[in-house]
Amino acid sequence: MPRIGPRRELKLALESYWAGTLSEQQLLEDAAGLRAANWARQKSFGVTVIPSNDFSLYDQVLDTSVMVGAIPEIYASKAQSVWLKTYFDMARGSQRDRQDASCGHGSRGFGAPAQEMTKWFDANHHYMVPEVYRGQRFRLSSREPRCRREVGGN
Repeated sequence: MPRIGPRRELKLALESYWAGTLSEQQLLEDAAGLRAANWARQKSFGVTVIPSNDFSLYDQVLDTSVMVGAIPEIYASKAQSVWLKTYFDMARGSQRDRQDASCGHGSRGFGAPAQEMTKWFDANHHYMVPEVYRGQRFRLSSREPRCRREVGGN
C-alpha cells in the first residue's frame, strides 16, 4: 500500500504543513486517516493479516533514528513538544538564529543542514543516513513510531 495515499494525500498534507497552512495536529490527524484507510482497503481486498508499522511521515530509517534517540546535537531539542520540528529539521534542514560549527556539520551558514541521504542499494529510493558516533548512548524514546503516538496511538 502506498503510504502517501492513492492520490498522494500525505505529500499534499506535508507541503501544506511546511508552508504553514496546516497545523501539526491536522497533519497528524490526516496521517492517521491515511493509515486507517489503507488498513480498511487491504481488508476489503481480503487481506487477513494486515501489516502494521509500515507508515512514515517522511523516512522510516529517520523514524528509527529518532525512536532510539540517535539525534545529533545540532538538531536536539530539550522540549518534547517540538519533536516534529526536530524530525523535519533532520530531514530537511533548518534555519537557526546562530551559527554553530562545533557540531561536526561544519560551517554552512545559519541553521543545520539536512542529514545525508543515500540510495537504497541500486534502487531509486533514498533514505536518511543515521548519524552515530563512538560511545553514543541510545535511549528508547517510544515503543512505537512518534508519528503514531501523538494522535491517540492509531
